[in-house]
Amino acid sequence: MSDHYLNETQQRQIEAWLQEPMARSEWPTWLLIAAIYGAWLALILLSPSLGLLVSAPLLALVSAWHLSLQHELIHGHPTRSTRLNHLLGMPPLSLWYPVGVYRTSHLLHHRDELLTLPGVDPESNYVSQADWERAGPWMRFVWVARKTALGRFLLGPGLAIVQTWRDALSQLARGQGHALRDWLPHWLLVAALLWFVDRFSAFSAWQYLLLVAYPALSLAMERSHYEHRAALQPQHRIVINEAGWFMRLLFLNNNYHLVHHDLPRLPWYLIPRVYRAHRAAYLERCSGFVQPGYAAQALRYAWTPTDAAVHPIEAALLARVERQP
Repeated sequence: MSDHYLNETQQRQIEAWLQEPMARSEWPTWLLIAAIYGAWLALILLSPSLGLLVSAPLLALVSAWHLSLQHELIHGHPTRSTRLNHLLGMPPLSLWYPVGVYRTSHLLHHRDELLTLPGVDPESNYVSQADWERAGPWMRFVWVARKTALGRFLLGPGLAIVQTWRDALSQLARGQGHALRDWLPHWLLVAALLWFVDRFSAFSAWQYLLLVAYPALSLAMERSHYEHRAALQPQHRIVINEAGWFMRLLFLNNNYHLVHHDLPRLPWYLIPRVYRAHRAAYLERCSGFVQPGYAAQALRYAWTPTDAAVHPIEAALLARVERQP
């Protein structure tokens, strides 16, 4: 691991942590995998006794946790085998898209010099000036609404699902084989999962979709609600959210998002250690882009947009990218 912003002593410290038995065995991630799939199965089987009012929010939490696990698997944990990590993340607890599609999109997002650029960064929460000018009043309202915490929770998943499925259909129509390789196994797994849910739980397939799968994606998208902002320097675009223990566990410490972007191969359980060791440097590195927790963030931006829907410095960022060798 070699990173220009870390001095030699800091690099050696992180390398030493990666050689510890915990990191070498990856037992925290293996335990996490067992906990998530075990909790999901237990809640499904116990849901007739627990009832929908109890089991639905718990299943939504576990399914959102599973999305965080998929993120960890994408970044090379707990094994060095991409294929095995992929298989570990394939069960579609939140249903909406294959882990392979998420992997392709998310790794593109890690081109930090392109962060936030609409149409380039697949996880951008901005729209381009050109798209804004072409859009009608309803679409403009939706784009502004998704910059609020409430709009992100209610509308964000729907927008993401529609865009993902639209891209998939376009790829399939063009005969791109990789799309079928991702989506066909996913559809088969979704059908099997919904049959299992309908047969052994208190949920019908539609109830699972509406009461578990959609809220799970809503929860996951609250993490990324104000995860990036428009700024000239890439590191100034990435947040540090000093969340409490519960949200840190739910999001597997991805709240320390600048640490993750700087060290994307660092396992989730070492991210807080790196952050605590270099907190002052990270707060300076993100140029004050710090949130005090997700509850405070949600309250502050419940009905108020975090910032503009249209990317405010799109032209300047594109010019910087074009000048790079």
